[in-house]
Amino acid sequence: MCKFIQITSETFAKTNSFLLRYVPEVEKLFIKYFKYIQDDFSDISNLKSYILSLMPYFWIILDYDENFMGFAYLDNFIGNRRKLYSAELTTCFHPKAWGCFTRYSAKFFLKKCFDELGLQKVTACIYPDNFRVKNLLKSSGFVYESTLKNATLRFGKMQDIDVYGLYRSYYYEQ
Repeated sequence: MCKFIQITSETFAKTNSFLLRYVPEVEKLFIKYFKYIQDDFSDISNLKSYILSLMPYFWIILDYDENFMGFAYLDNFIGNRRKLYSAELTTCFHPKAWGCFTRYSAKFFLKKCFDELGLQKVTACIYPDNFRVKNLLKSSGFVYESTLKNATLRFGKMQDIDVYGLYRSYYYEQ
């Protein structure tokens, strides 16, 4: 039902045209949903460089017909090269993917985070008004942990950030 194409130095070197094929799609989503993804300190003026800076933790999400459905990336890691403990997840889906596809993709991706990357915890930091992602997180097993009051600036105003977390042990208990 979905594919996650990981952007690594190897896949980028072999398939630069593949990545370039999807950069405009990623850019459209970033622009459309920027207010839900980034803050006033974000600089994505060179989106290709931004994606490359996240390697190997940036994935293009496709359906099995190779249609672009969104992207996901991990950053703000805790751990080291030998053992990662936790990471922060950011996702952005095309509206045509909202609903069953996003829920299925989230479960698939979280399994990948725990099984392949060995993470013990995945966190998500969202703006309190991002109800779609809040619902997706809850349906994926994430629990609300806290609100960081006035944690950043968004459109020149102080902005709270809600933190949600999902532990490996809880994920496999579900």
